[in-house]
Amino acid sequence: MNSRHDLEPTDAAALLVALCDHLGDASALTPNLHLDPLAGRMPGVGWTDEQSAEAHRRISEMLERLEDQPEPAAPPSPAARRTMIEWLAGGPVSDRSAGMLRDELALDGDARTPSWHVSDVDRPPTRVAVIGAGMSGILAAYRLLQAGCHVIVFEKNSGLGGTWFENVYPGCRVDVPNHVYSYSCAQKADWPFHHSPRPVLHEYFQDCAEQWGVGPHIRFGVEVMDATWDDTTDEWRVGTIGEQDGEHRFDVVVSAVGQLNRPVLPEIEGRDGFEGEAFHTARWRDDVDLSGKRVAVIGTGASAMQVIPEIAPVVEELTVFQRTPAWLVNRPLYHAPLDQGVLDLFERIPAYLHWFRLRRFWDTHQGSLDAAKLDPDWDGPLERSVSEMSELLREIFTGYIEEQFADRPDLLAQVVPNYPVGAKRFILDNGIWAESLKRDNVSLVTDGIDRITASGVETDGDHHDVDVVIYGTGFSASSFLAPMAVVGRGGADLRERWGDDARAYYGMTVPDFPNFFCLYGPNTNIVVNGSIIFFSECAVNYLVESIGQLRTDGLSAMDVRPEVHDAQIQHIDAANSEMVWGLSSVNSWYKSATGRIAQNWPFPLADYWAATQQPDRADYERW
Repeated sequence: MNSRHDLEPTDAAALLVALCDHLGDASALTPNLHLDPLAGRMPGVGWTDEQSAEAHRRISEMLERLEDQPEPAAPPSPAARRTMIEWLAGGPVSDRSAGMLRDELALDGDARTPSWHVSDVDRPPTRVAVIGAGMSGILAAYRLLQAGCHVIVFEKNSGLGGTWFENVYPGCRVDVPNHVYSYSCAQKADWPFHHSPRPVLHEYFQDCAEQWGVGPHIRFGVEVMDATWDDTTDEWRVGTIGEQDGEHRFDVVVSAVGQLNRPVLPEIEGRDGFEGEAFHTARWRDDVDLSGKRVAVIGTGASAMQVIPEIAPVVEELTVFQRTPAWLVNRPLYHAPLDQGVLDLFERIPAYLHWFRLRRFWDTHQGSLDAAKLDPDWDGPLERSVSEMSELLREIFTGYIEEQFADRPDLLAQVVPNYPVGAKRFILDNGIWAESLKRDNVSLVTDGIDRITASGVETDGDHHDVDVVIYGTGFSASSFLAPMAVVGRGGADLRERWGDDARAYYGMTVPDFPNFFCLYGPNTNIVVNGSIIFFSECAVNYLVESIGQLRTDGLSAMDVRPEVHDAQIQHIDAANSEMVWGLSSVNSWYKSATGRIAQNWPFPLADYWAATQQPDRADYERW
C-alpha cells in the first residue's frame, strides 16, 4: 500500500497517532501537523501539501520501525493518552469531551463495564425484563448479564436486530459511518463498506449477541402487551402474548423498542380500495415481483430514497410522489468499499482501528449542530436559515443539488428544499438520486395526492395508473411504547400521561413509574451529529449503574422526582425552540401532535455522556 497516496488526511492522522501509540513514542505528534478541526465535516479540508508530505514521511519512518517492534509498547499514561486525543482532535478539548473520547477510544479497556456485580451484596440477583432485541436491547442485556442480573429479553419478531431485522427493502444501508455506528466495546476491523448495507449490519448485531451470550436469554415471538407496577411488592407484572403467554414478575423493566418501529400509512382517501399490491418499505414484500410493473412510491424520505434507485432500473414505470424534498449531502463514499490497504493496516496495527474510529466519531460528534442553532442577531428569514453558518450550509447543499440537476431545470425546480438545512433529516448522496430521477421511466410528481383509486393515484385531476403502491411514509415516532400499556404507582397510566407527547428525564425515566427505563426514549434522537449507538451506550450505563446503586444502598426502587424531571424537560424544550427543527414550520417526524419537539437532543453529545455517568441519588425518591 502506498500510504502517501491512498490515505485521506483524517485516515493518515489516525494512523500517525496509532503508530505513536503502538511504538510508545509520541514525538511525531507536533502542533504543526494538527488537522484542521473542520476536517471530515467539509470536503477538501485537511493538511496543506507541505503538511501532508511531512506527515506521510513520518508515517513511513514509523512503519519501518514497526518491523523491529511488532508488539505494542506499554499503554501510555492517562496524561499521554489525553495528549494523543487532543492532537487527533486538532487542539485542546474540555475535560468532559476528553472523558467521552477516552470511553469511545476503548484502548484502555471497556470503560462501560459495570462497576458492580450482584455477588457484591448478599441478596438475590435483580430480575430485569428487556423489551426488544434490537441494538439497544442487545447491549442492555449484555451489560446486565455482566453484572450478574437475571435477564429475559422479549422480542416480538422471530429474530434479533430490530430495525436491521425488519427493514429488508432493496438499498437499505446505514447513513452513519460504520465505524461510528458500532459499539465502542465491539469495534469491528473488517467492515466491508464505509456505509454497509442492511445484511452486514444485521450480521454484526447477531455476532455481538452470540459473543456476549445474550442469545439464550431472548424469547423470540413474544410480545409484551402490558406492564403494571405492584405497589405492595415493588415489582413489575409483565403480560405477554406469543409462545409464552402469561404474566411474569420483574424488579426492573427496560423498554428497548426504539422510536422508529411502527410503520405509518398515510391517511389518504381510498387507500384501502386499491386493487393492486401495496405495502410499506418497512414491511417489504419479496413475493411481489416489480419487474415490468408500473410502480408508485409515495414519499421521498430516507427509506424511499434508498429504495427508488434500486427498483428504477427494473420497473416499467416509476412514479415518485414527493410532498417535501430532502436536502442532499455529497457523500462520494456512500456506496464505496473500504480500501483494502486500510483493512490490512487494521490487522497489522490493532490500535489503528480504535484511532480511526475515534477520528470519525470526533468528526461527526458535533456535525452541523452549531449551524442548526439560532443566532439571535440573525436577521434573515428563519424559513431559509437561522445563522450565517446555516446560510453557508444552505449554499453548499444547494450548490450540490444544482450541480446534480444542471441539465434538468424542470427537476431542479422541484428538488431544492424551501426550509433550512437540518429542519428535516438530510440524505447522503453520491449522485444516484439525480441519476434515478432523470431516467426515462421515472416521473416526479409534487402535486398533493387527492385520493387513491382502485387502479392508481389521483393528483390535482390527473390519474396515475399503477400496479403497485409502495409507501415510504415513515414511522409513528411519537407513540414510543405502542401498543404496550404501562401502569405505574397508584394506577398512573403512561399512555394517558404522555398522549402523543412523550417526556422522560434524559429520555429514560418518568415520575410514578419506578424502576422503568427507556432506551432511545424521548428527546434522545440526534439529527445532524453523532450515532444513536452512542446514546444507547450512555443510557445503558445509567440503567446498570442505577440498579447497582439500589443494591449497594439496600433499596428496592427508585422513582425520578417530578420537579427534577420537569426542570430537565423545560431545559430541553427551551433549547429545541432555538434549533432549526423547532423554528421551521416544515413537517417532520421530530414533532409530536402538539408541535413540540419530542424526539431530538439539542445539546452536544458530551453533555449526555456526562449526565449518564452515574445517577444522582438526590434526583430520585428511593425506598
